[in-house]
Amino acid sequence: MQSIISHTTTIIIVTVIISIMAWQNDKLFQKLIFYPPAIKHGEWYRFITHGFIHADGMHLFFNIFTLYFFGRVIENFYNQFLGGFGFLAVYLLAIVVAIIPSYLKNKNNPYYKSLGASGGVSAVLFAFILFKPWSTIYLFAILPIPAIIFAIAYVGYSLYANRQSNTNINHMAHLWGGAFGVIATIILEPRVIPHFFQALLHPSF
Repeated sequence: MQSIISHTTTIIIVTVIISIMAWQNDKLFQKLIFYPPAIKHGEWYRFITHGFIHADGMHLFFNIFTLYFFGRVIENFYNQFLGGFGFLAVYLLAIVVAIIPSYLKNKNNPYYKSLGASGGVSAVLFAFILFKPWSTIYLFAILPIPAIIFAIAYVGYSLYANRQSNTNINHMAHLWGGAFGVIATIILEPRVIPHFFQALLHPSF
C-alpha cells in the first residue's frame, strides 16, 4: 500500500516542527546543534539532528523550498532502487556525509557549531539536475529559472557565504551534500551520465 504522504512531505513537516520548537527552546536548540566537543562525549546523534534545526526563518524557507520542488521527483528514483525508505536513507546519509569534512577540520574547535538541512537538500537538488537540468522552477513562487541555473547560483552563493558568514550555517555542506547526491545517483544508475549531457546539450522548454 502506497503511503498517502510522501517522504519528502514528511521530512518537510518534521523539519519545520523541530526548527520552530528549537527556536522557542534554547536548551533543545543546543542539544540538537552540531558541536564537536559533544561528539567526543558520545553524542553521535548530532550528526543527524543538526539537519533538522535552522538559524532563522529565511534559512529554513530556503531549504524547504528547494526540497519541496526537487524531492518529490528524486524520491521515486531512490525508492525504486533502494526500496520504500530509500529516499529517506539517502537524505539522512547525505546530512551525515556533508558534515564530516567540517567535523574533521573543527573536531578540536570548541567554538565551532553547525546546523541546517543543507547537506540533504543539496543531495536532492543535484541528483534532480542529473535527470532534468533545464526543468523550470519558480523562485519565490514568481521568478521562473532553469534548475541548472539555480544550481550554479546555489554553488556560487554557498562559496561566497562561506567566506562571509559569521553564523552557524554550514554553507560548505551545500557542496559536499551536492557531491554526495551526484555520486550516489551515478552509482545507482550509471546511464544518468550520458542522459545528463544529452539533456544539457538539447534543452527542451
